[in-house]
Parts: sequence; structure tokens; C-alpha cells
Amino acid sequence: MPRVSIVMGVYNVKAYGELQRTAESVIAQTFTDWEFIICDDGSTNDTRALLERIGGLDPRIRIIGYPDNRGLAAALNACIDCSSGELIARQDADDLSYPERLQREVDFLDAHPEYDIVGCNARLYDHEHGCWGDYKTKETPGTRDFLRTTQFLHPSVVIRRDSLLKAGKYRVAKETRRCQDYDLFMRMYSMGMRGYNLQEFLMDYYQKDGHQRELSWKRRREEAVLRWKGFRSLGLMPGALPYVVKPLVMKLLPQKLYRKLKKGEGGDSGNEDGRSRDYIQ
Repeated sequence: MPRVSIVMGVYNVKAYGELQRTAESVIAQTFTDWEFIICDDGSTNDTRALLERIGGLDPRIRIIGYPDNRGLAAALNACIDCSSGELIARQDADDLSYPERLQREVDFLDAHPEYDIVGCNARLYDHEHGCWGDYKTKETPGTRDFLRTTQFLHPSVVIRRDSLLKAGKYRVAKETRRCQDYDLFMRMYSMGMRGYNLQEFLMDYYQKDGHQRELSWKRRREEAVLRWKGFRSLGLMPGALPYVVKPLVMKLLPQKLYRKLKKGEGGDSGNEDGRSRDYIQ
């Protein structure tokens, strides 16, 4: 039984080369006691054939899937249900883990049983510019830090399996299709669990330089619902109400003012608010 189960969901992968680079970054880990479970989340192109090629790179890689698209939360839960590791590590199809990433995170959790989650910092990159910026995380996030956004870079985390199961794994709902990590971490914190971010750069995180994700009103309403539920579970309501409606207010702002405000918040991820990207790999 492997110590660490690495889980990844993919949907309509566009290029084998990028997927291969990601898989090879996992295979190159200095920590070797792992299994890598990849779920094809009902892709409509030749993703499954590409994944079967990836599965041939290493016997520790397992490919699962189903015919209908259910979203990333459901795909990750399917991976977790098939896993056996006492630690669950995340990986995304367009991010690259540095060789020492798993070893550093596993060592931290072994030395600090009081923490349930560990993440890290990352270098931002895209295919045109290479590495162009940094994604920095707060070392010891507290409950109120979630008012702004999620406090962990989702594809960088390792979570204790028992803690993840106690929290009910990822919640599958309309409002979690883009923010499943934000929802999970708030629920874990509401149960008294805590996390830590290593102040080390241990992966390359794909984000197009200068890109600003434009969310529809529907997605912003869903995020407002998610924030309402999450902040209420954390005991932050009703004082957190302005942060609940924040996604809707930001939609109304002129683009120049919006970018100025995001820069003022210290949004060094280059992403809209530090959450996971669109689930089209």
C-alpha cells in the first residue's frame, strides 16, 4: 500500500506533450512511495487514449473514468475512493511538481501532527513567456483569512486522508464546480482542522501572463452562495456579508479599477482571486 495517493481529474486534454510533462514531474519525485490516480471526467475527445499512454509510463499510474462529465469535485472523489494512501496529494494536468515537493510536504506532516493540510508557493508560468511571476501563500492561515479567498494553492496540497474523509471529501454542487477547494478548506477549518503553507517554491503553476478570468453572472452568484455557506460554517456571519457579495460587486467595476483593486490586495497569483482555474485542461 503506497503512503501517498496523488489524485488528478482531467477533462478534454488538448495535447499529450503537456500531460506527459506533468506525469514525468510526478515520476521524478524523490519521494517514491506513491500511486498516481487520474480520472477522465467524461471527456468527449481522445483524452482516454492519451491517458492510457500516460499509464504506460510507470506502473504506479492508474487510469479511471466514466462516460459523463461530472466536474472536478466528483472526479477527485472518484480518485479518492480508489486510493489507499494515508496522505492525499493533489496535482493538476498543466502544473509541474519539483522533484522534492512530495518529500518536503510529507516530512512536514510527519513532524507536525497538529496540521491536516500542507501546501507551498509556486512559480507562475505560461507557454509563451516561461516563468513570469510568483504565487505566494500565507504561512499559517487563520479562519478570517478565508474572507478574501482560499488560502491554499489547490494543486500543491497534501491532506491527511482521515481528515479529508472526516470532512466528507469534496462537495459536489453547482456552487462548487469552480471553487471546490475553497469550499473544502472552509469546511475543514470549521471542524477545527488547520493547514500550513511551506514558504518554498515547489512547483510551476500554469497561468497565462496578463490573463484575467472573466466569470459570468451565474458563476459569481454561485460563488456568493458558496461564500455564504462557508462563512456561516466558520462563524463569521453576519459581519462577513460584504465579503459574500464581493464577487457580484467586482463584476460591476470598470476593468481598470478592478485590476487596481486586485493589485492593492496583494494578488500576486495573477489569477482573479487565487482560486483554481477553469477545469478545461
